[in-house]
This record gives sequence, C-alpha cells and structure tokens, in this order.
Amino acid sequence: MKAFLILEDGTVFSGTSIGSEKEIISEIVFNTSMTGYLEVLTDPSYAGQAVVMTYPLIGNYGICHEDMESLKPWPDGYIVRELSRMPSNFRSEDTIQHFLESNDIPGIAGIDTRALTKLLREKGTMNGMITTNENYDLEEVLPKIREYSPRGVVRKVTCTEKSVLPGNGFKVALLDFGAKRNIARSLNERGCQVTIYPAYTKAEEIIADAPDGIMLSNGPGDPKECVEIIEEIRKLYNTDIPIFAICLGHQLMALATGGDTYKLKYGHRGGNHPVKDLKTGRVYISSQNHGYVVDTDSLDEKVAVPAFMNVNDRTNEGLAYTGKNIFTVQFHPEACPGPRDSAYLFDRFLEMMEVKSHA
Repeated sequence: MKAFLILEDGTVFSGTSIGSEKEIISEIVFNTSMTGYLEVLTDPSYAGQAVVMTYPLIGNYGICHEDMESLKPWPDGYIVRELSRMPSNFRSEDTIQHFLESNDIPGIAGIDTRALTKLLREKGTMNGMITTNENYDLEEVLPKIREYSPRGVVRKVTCTEKSVLPGNGFKVALLDFGAKRNIARSLNERGCQVTIYPAYTKAEEIIADAPDGIMLSNGPGDPKECVEIIEEIRKLYNTDIPIFAICLGHQLMALATGGDTYKLKYGHRGGNHPVKDLKTGRVYISSQNHGYVVDTDSLDEKVAVPAFMNVNDRTNEGLAYTGKNIFTVQFHPEACPGPRDSAYLFDRFLEMMEVKSHA
C-alpha cells in the first residue's frame, strides 16, 4: 500500500506503508544511529515525535524484546529507506514490521531519507503527516499539520506507581520523566537499590525516604512545560543530597535554578556525538536524543558552570553546580543505544554518595 509523508512546508514524500495504516500528525525528527533501532523505538524521549532513521537498512537483526528500553515503543511514526523483511540473528524473536503493526505505529519505507534529513537540517525540525489516503487535499491538511505541538508527553510516559530494584549498596531515588531501563540497570549493576518514582512525585516524599542520591532521568518534550516538576526539583536542589541528572533532568535542574533553555534547529539524535569534558579536555563519543538545550548565557556562575560542550556546535552538554553535590549531562551515559565512553559518570555519582556518607 502507498503511504505519504506530508511536511508542513508542503513537501510530499511517497513510499510504502509499514506497520499500522492509521493516519498521524507528529513532529518529524531524524536519528543518525547505525544500530540500536529497537532502543530508539522504545526510548520514551520520542513520545510526540515520528523518527526518521538515516541509516539506509533497518530491521536486519530483528527484534529482541530483552533489548527494549521501556515496556513499549513511543514514537508516533517510523520512517526508513529500506525495511528488512527477513532478519538474520540468533536472538531475533520478531520482525520489525510485525512489531510496528502490533504496537499500532504507522510508518513509511522506500523514501529518500537522505533528502528528507537534508531538508530537516536546512529548514529545521518540521511537523508532518503520515497517511495512506491517496486523495488527500494539501490545502486542507497543511493547517492541521502546522498546528500540531507535542503536549503533556512527560505525563504520558512516566510510571504510574513507585517500584524498587533491590540492591545492597546506596539507595538511589530515580525520578522517571521517561527513563530508559538501562539508567536504573546501570545503577543496580553497581550495587545500588533503585527506587523509581513517578515524575510528579512531591519532593517531600522523596526526601522522607532518605535516599543516598537522586537521579533525574531523560524524557520527552519542552522542559518549560514541566512547571510543577520544576518546583519540586527546586526543593531537591535545596537539600544536600547528591544529584545526577540526564537529558531532560539536566534541563529541568537548570530551569529550577534560574537558567534558561531553547529549542535547537534540528536537535541531536544519534550514537556518535562528540562531547568535550571542559575540565580535562578529553572528548567522549556519546549517545544523544534531545531537541532543547540549556542556554549557558543564562547561567549564574555562582549557581552552575558548564562542564561539557558539544564539539560539533559548541552547545552545552553538562553542568557542574557550584558548592553542591550536583552534576548534570545532556547526553545519555547509559549507552542504549550508543557507546559506553561516558559510563564512568555513574561511578562519579557513586563517589559523590560515598563522600557524602562519610561527611
């Protein structure tokens, strides 16, 4: 069956329908990862977006449910150059086509994803519609496409109740704004007992549970929309509990302490982004998925100073908080998908908790 991607500027790409046949309007973003498509599909940070994979062949090693980063896939739609119909992998349990169908995610194969990505880089992230209706009326659908905005996505992806991952070491409170499983797993592998809290949990409840450290997770959407969460993070900042924040958590901590954020032209999404540690000068290759960044010009150096920088466009990739046991990063050190270069940051977090426990 034919399918069409209609962008808000009137550009139309045609290809073949994959997955569900329903019609969706979403924000169209691209990911440059060469592998890890299942981790991309199950990353809650993609809620409210449709993902274009720039690597030309997707699905060749099938679906292995153990590799999922959450209970289900989150993108509104999926756009690829070529979909592998016959996966070859001893771990494969399903095809990507069936996985998309069973999770009601529409998509398109057979379009020029290179041309689409170049267009998104030149004009910036755009909204778009995926449809199988060959009789669409461009004049009628364009206003609807332009009106779309991802709203309330953190509430959509967060867990509904508190849960515990047992461990014999430090007690870590993980606030789930759309957390990938490997964040909790990375802490648990280091002996931590991880208690996962819904995004809108009151700071008082977390503090009352007396954690040794607090982890603020990744998540989707515009950080400025999370007004209630920012208020609670401000209370957590005012404690002396060590805090480590990733991605959306990093942005929310900056907003909670007087900083500002802004939207990037087309975002950073992929497993090959170089970030520089400003203290050591060392560069790490990182996994990223974000459309917003912290504005370093808005920071008060008495509160926080830049700790990491994106080598490609020199945007902020991390902050060290002055006089506080708090550090935050924009990238994903849990490496799913992506390199393990920055996994040492979890060890740094453990060292902060160790120092605090002996204080």
